[in-house]
Amino acid sequence: MLTGGGVSLPIGCQFTILQVRLPQMNIMGSLPDVTELRTRLENTLLSYHSLGEEEWRVAKKSKDVTVWRKPSVEFTGCLYKAQGLVMENPQRIVDYIRPGPYRLEWDSLMTSMDIVETLDKACCVMRYTTAGQLWNIISPREFVDFSYTTEYQNGLLSCGVSVQYEEQKQSCVRGFNHPCGWFCVPVDESRSLLTGYIQTDLRGLIPQTAVDTAMASSLTNFYTDLRTALKT
Repeated sequence: MLTGGGVSLPIGCQFTILQVRLPQMNIMGSLPDVTELRTRLENTLLSYHSLGEEEWRVAKKSKDVTVWRKPSVEFTGCLYKAQGLVMENPQRIVDYIRPGPYRLEWDSLMTSMDIVETLDKACCVMRYTTAGQLWNIISPREFVDFSYTTEYQNGLLSCGVSVQYEEQKQSCVRGFNHPCGWFCVPVDESRSLLTGYIQTDLRGLIPQTAVDTAMASSLTNFYTDLRTALKT
């Protein structure tokens, strides 16, 4: 597995990556089996996490964050992987990432967030909007995601996937997140390794080069914003 900061951690079991079509969930109507949905979502993220180094191509590298990409099996865009060390324990890091009171305070890309429905203590449906990027070449987007957080090794996995929702803000294009997630595991008492997998269909007529630039930059900025927030 590719790692950042000279740290290598075992990932245990190996998974074969498959094209996974998660069931569509229309929260204005009946829900599918939530247990099945989160199991399939978790297994999809585990398959991404088991991919070897040869599968990835570096998209952007800074002193403390590396972003890779590869063709997605879910849609015509890319699956991005980001990785870096964060000076905090996994529980506090994931509390700042998953839907809740902290995320909107520090994430510079996110402009609004609402919990549409709480399914249980580990699952919810959230609606959020993101700011325009690249001088508004990419206009603001709206997403509605199923979110699930669970234990992973000695840390946590927070993952999600977009779902159907009938209401849409007129000022935003509705984007779609294919299975995404963040693995956070402790390295030592003061540091954790945070690894994310993101594959967002921004929709609209956007050049792929603009998407690649925006995704790589937003992921590195994500780590910067998160680290700053955790120091407060």
